[in-house]
Amino acid sequence: MKRLLTIVALLLGVCGLLAYTSHTLTTSSGSTGAKVLNLYNWGDYIDPQLLTKFQKETGYHVNVETFDSNEAMFTKLKQGGTHYDLTVPSDYMVSKLKQAHLLQPIDRSRLTGLTNYDPMFLNKSYDPGNTYSLPYFWGTLGIIYNDRFVKPGSLTHWSQLWSPKYRDQIMLIDSARDILGMALAEQGHSMNTTNPATLRAATHKLNALSPNVKAVVADEIKMYMIQDEAAVAVDWSGEAAEMLSHNRHLHYVVPSEGSNLWIDNLVIPKSAQHYTAIYAFLNFMSRPDNAAQNAEYIGYATPNRRAKALLPKTLRNDRQFYPTRQTTRHLQIYRDLSPNVVQTYNDRYLEFKMHH
Repeated sequence: MKRLLTIVALLLGVCGLLAYTSHTLTTSSGSTGAKVLNLYNWGDYIDPQLLTKFQKETGYHVNVETFDSNEAMFTKLKQGGTHYDLTVPSDYMVSKLKQAHLLQPIDRSRLTGLTNYDPMFLNKSYDPGNTYSLPYFWGTLGIIYNDRFVKPGSLTHWSQLWSPKYRDQIMLIDSARDILGMALAEQGHSMNTTNPATLRAATHKLNALSPNVKAVVADEIKMYMIQDEAAVAVDWSGEAAEMLSHNRHLHYVVPSEGSNLWIDNLVIPKSAQHYTAIYAFLNFMSRPDNAAQNAEYIGYATPNRRAKALLPKTLRNDRQFYPTRQTTRHLQIYRDLSPNVVQTYNDRYLEFKMHH
């Protein structure tokens, strides 16, 4: 996941406002009779007005605690002692949570909105048959460029980033998997490769990009690009949407030769207890009107096809964020790689950053 961390700390207990300190959930979530839903989510990843609407419609208070990475969320669930009813892992993390026996299967008989989803985002390799997950948002990895410095339509492929004309002009998101993945896709390889020689070649390719790299940063990319301080950036589509909304000279493109497709999902942790609230929420968020409202607020692409039809025409037809099927056919979902392979990715990426 891939978004600016903001701490959402609105916690309502059954008997009134309870204290929320040190990111510890202190609600009466241990009681299965409590009219609450405990949501463990990324920061600022749901329209607050939807939470209010859900509460008014159902009477369930939503307690929200946030995390800033899939790995932090995994660690918290594995440690135990929590009573989260729903959380929002990315694709590969669904697989990892499942393998660690930290999830409960979804009772599909209690779902009312499954047919609203685009089949493209169902039955993926990380959760065949959607036994444990429902898609929440999706997006891509791509290139943002500023038409003050780059001719519109001229930058459409990964390979072009290596051009000498972009010397000291490119910002990269600080992510081993994505930046190595970009180099792998540029060379026509799988972004999930486990081949050491292929990863070495990708690292050499990245090292050759170093003269063009202005900085490798995280959320600061948005500020740099919005303020015209860099010509090009490599970042996720949701971050790009925020940048574009603040600077009309910015554009986002997904290279047609291949890139990452990520899907965030709603899942039920093993510790969940409030089942009536859980299915009420899953069905509420599957409704086209609510999913469309959430997509407009967050700025990420919705996997709910009926919700997409409700979006403003300019948004649902925007090929930057809803690419053509031809482009999406070449997108790759990250797999949950073994710890040894993940370490190799991290080592190669560190080598590139030191070289830069």
